[in-house]
Amino acid sequence: MRNKIKKTFLGLFGIVFFLSCTNIMLAQTRVIKKTATKSNDYGVNYFLPKSVLNISVRISKIETKAGPYFKYAEKYLGMPHVISENSSYYELDEVCVTSDGIPDKDKSYLVELKSGTFAPFVYLTEDGLICSINAEYTPDEQIAKSGESVNPENKDSKMSPYSLFTEEYLQAGSTGKMAEVAAKQIYKIRESRMDILTGNSENAPRDGAAMKLVLQQLEDQEKALVELFSGSTSKHTQTFHFDIEPKSEMEKEIIFRFSKHLGIVRNDDLSGVPVYINLKKLDIVGEVSAEPDKKKSSKGEKSGIVYNIPGKAEVEVYYGTSEIFKGNVDITQFGITQVLANSLFEDKKAPVKIYFYPQTGGIKKINQ
Repeated sequence: MRNKIKKTFLGLFGIVFFLSCTNIMLAQTRVIKKTATKSNDYGVNYFLPKSVLNISVRISKIETKAGPYFKYAEKYLGMPHVISENSSYYELDEVCVTSDGIPDKDKSYLVELKSGTFAPFVYLTEDGLICSINAEYTPDEQIAKSGESVNPENKDSKMSPYSLFTEEYLQAGSTGKMAEVAAKQIYKIRESRMDILTGNSENAPRDGAAMKLVLQQLEDQEKALVELFSGSTSKHTQTFHFDIEPKSEMEKEIIFRFSKHLGIVRNDDLSGVPVYINLKKLDIVGEVSAEPDKKKSSKGEKSGIVYNIPGKAEVEVYYGTSEIFKGNVDITQFGITQVLANSLFEDKKAPVKIYFYPQTGGIKKINQ
């Protein structure tokens, strides 16, 4: 069965492979406290979640630009290998897979807060996933679905080399002469820096902070001038996000295709190499087992607190034949549901507090 894939494009740019998830933004789940009132018939409806795979893909666009004096780099600076033409290409920096929960509209249940039981309030997420019963709930930080990072070399405050030139450069009549003057300026900067470091400069800063600032300025000036010969490289990094709702195990399900020349492209664009996912159950817990309490409420829901026992799955992501991610995730669709009987809440002297994982619907802990 072909899985439904929702793609949210947060950027476009494109292969160093990392198996860790870095530079991930964090967000906090908002929760709502529900109490027993006559208006809700002393009951709170909630949803159990189904799992969705969140796939975060970080890619970069690398742009190289030849310096105007690249032909003179070896002659004046002894640099035989420099950028000689403009180009751009994409790298796939990182793929990270996590699982999250969304409400399963087919799994709606009721927490009954009727008299004779002690379950006065329930915490739900904004979309109705159960968080806790009879217990105050503080959300954990969750991985956000988007992110973007831009490398420091993308800053617009980069120094212009042309602000460093003297009248001699401006009066140079040929490219070769301008390259010669630029090279002389580089050597002057290097001499100034060496004089400061060796104490031979009469105008050297007297305190450490000022000296550090001057040395940094000289380094920036030299870099700007050297790039006229060596060329420059810039890197712009952005993030794509894909959601996959697994219905069953998956084998070689294409997430997207990747091209070194175009970045991320459509699944049917053969100019890109496929990036695909495998999803395999690690443990098969069987069909939904019989619940301890088979009674029905007046509205027909299962009597008691229905919760998930999620299954586990192994996730692999491949770029062509190269594995770029491997890990384990919780998948509620591969697990079972169970029920806590309402009788658990009948002891008012020892009230039971239950905490859930809202992303999976599983029980986190039970306190009494």
